[in-house]
Formats: sequence, structure tokens, C-alpha cells
Amino acid sequence: MNKKERASFVQKLLKEYFPDPKVPLLHKDPYTLLIAVLLSARCTDARVNQITPKLFAKASTPEEMIKLEIDEIYKIIKPCGLGPMKAKAIWTLSKQLLENHHGKVPKNFTDLEKLPGVGHKTASVVMTQAFQQPAFPVDTHIFRCARKWKLSSGKTVKIVEKDLKKLFPKRSWHHLHLQMIYFARTYCPARGHKIDQCPICKKISD
Repeated sequence: MNKKERASFVQKLLKEYFPDPKVPLLHKDPYTLLIAVLLSARCTDARVNQITPKLFAKASTPEEMIKLEIDEIYKIIKPCGLGPMKAKAIWTLSKQLLENHHGKVPKNFTDLEKLPGVGHKTASVVMTQAFQQPAFPVDTHIFRCARKWKLSSGKTVKIVEKDLKKLFPKRSWHHLHLQMIYFARTYCPARGHKIDQCPICKKISD
């Protein structure tokens, strides 16, 4: 198979296995999604979903968040790792949302990526999952599988994202990035991966 044929095969199989993928992080609006995605850096979604209900019970809006002390935020989110940095980022970005965006999460990459603790991947997740705007967030699962499935030979997230956007229709990006994540976790893990048990790798390696 050439690259386009592999992309078509991958997309078809992902749709069969995960036809309606749900956003894995618990949230109720763009702000709580932004906070959850920020917390997910170097942390599992499962762990984040254990912590965010406790945090959001105390503060689920920027107005409520800045009333908390940074140390209070830290004590709640500590199990997610990188606690001091994330706690400060959550408090500071909440303050900036109130000062610069009327308390609302901005709907564009430029303003999102200016917020503390928000990089391109986090902004991409918010843009596609909260606002249904075209974006293709590339996490460690997608980066690894895109290379393993020979969809990209890029050595950086930026290059892999660019390659995937060229290969797949824009209308598919929202579901596709979630499908790739779920598939990678279930059938194509980084550890203990067995080609004969992965429907995609088994076919591509033939």
C-alpha cells in the first residue's frame, strides 16, 4: 500500500472499531475542558477524571477559581503531577480570561496559546472538542501510531500534525484524532504491543 491507501485503510478501520468516539475528559463547558486538558499533561485521562470533579465542586468558572488560593488548587490537583506549575497556570489563566476575554474561553488559536500553560496541542483539543473547529491535536499516542502506520516519518509533533492534515479530509479530523487515541490504547499500545493482535499493524506490515 502507498501512503494514501494506508490512510484510507486506517480511517475505514478506525471508523469500524470506534464509530462514535466520546471526549474522554469529563467537562461541562469550554472552561472546564480547558482546565481538564491542561491537567492531562503527563497524566492519564482516568486520573484527571478522578480529580476534576473535586476541583470543579469548588470552582468551575474563572470567577470561582481566582477566589481560591493557588496552594488550595495545588492540594487538589497534586495527584495529576506537575502540581505547582499547573496550579499557578490554572489560577493565572482564569484571571486572564476575566481581564481579557470577559471570562470566556477564546475561540481562536492565537488567544488560546497566549494563556499560561496552554500550548498548541491543548489549544487544538479545545478548538475541536469545545468549539467544533477544524484541528488535529497530536498527542503521544497519535504521534507514535502515525509513524508506526507509516502515515508520517516526521520527527516532531508539528511535522506529524501537518502530514496527517494533508492525508485526511478536514471534516474527519474531529472524530479521527479521538479514534486514533482509543485505538492506540486498546490495540496498539506503546508497551507489550503485538503486531498479530493489532488489526492495523498486522495489515500494514504484510
